[in-house]
Amino acid sequence: MEGGQIMKNKTLEFLESHKSKTPSKWREEAEWRRDNWSWLQHSQKIAVKVLMQMKQEGLTQKALAERMNCTQQYVSKILKGQENLSLDILSRLEDALGICLIYDSHVVSYPKIEEDLTTNMVAEST
Repeated sequence: MEGGQIMKNKTLEFLESHKSKTPSKWREEAEWRRDNWSWLQHSQKIAVKVLMQMKQEGLTQKALAERMNCTQQYVSKILKGQENLSLDILSRLEDALGICLIYDSHVVSYPKIEEDLTTNMVAEST
């Protein structure tokens, strides 16, 4: 048993001497990813679409930033897929790249709502 205890002490000493001076935040980061999983998925998909379009156009981060009127650093954050994007930023990305990011290629149509709105606007104007 004594040999096993010596080995255990050496292992503990080795681990203690090699531990990081700053505490690990792996648990907090994992919890953050878990709590924000839903929007992170969307952000990552958008980042891939933006990267593909940039590659197709031969566009740099700096050039995209100029088109969007923002910093290259912010474009870099977007492209990492971990930025909670606002509708304003999504619209600026779409305009800068000439692509649709929010909806699929088909146009969403709500005929009943459009009919009700048209009927109400005609009724109000008479």
